[in-house]
Amino acid sequence: MTPVRIGPIALLAVMLTCLPARAERSLSQANWTLSEASQAAAETDLLEMLKPLPLSGITSLLGIILVLVFFVTSSDSGSLVVDTITAGGKLEAPVSQRVFWASFEGLVAIALLVGGGLQALRAAAISTGLPFALVLLLMCVSLIVGLRQELRHY
Repeated sequence: MTPVRIGPIALLAVMLTCLPARAERSLSQANWTLSEASQAAAETDLLEMLKPLPLSGITSLLGIILVLVFFVTSSDSGSLVVDTITAGGKLEAPVSQRVFWASFEGLVAIALLVGGGLQALRAAAISTGLPFALVLLLMCVSLIVGLRQELRHY
């Protein structure tokens, strides 16, 4: 059990201490500046950042794979949440229902990307996240009110 806990922490410590110093040294030797990368399109920022580093082909491929894994797992999690909500809270909802929500979510993302590109997708994410942020703020206020009421009882 201990290696499972120590392993990721040790890897993270190595990554956070060694890699930034190495990256900074490589970037300064290549006379690369942040303004050069900011002139590139947002879709290629990751690849532009990895270009001056050693083994840029491998790290670029790894970066693309990691981004894909992130999107797939995020989409799957979102589909699971929507499926659970529409199933009335049941964890064992029909598989066809989950496939429907995953497909619908993918089609909406494709429509946004084709219709307006990355800007439309960003605008949709912000516009749907803002009401949720307001709900979270109201929940924080209600938590504080509830905790104060509990404190009065004791």
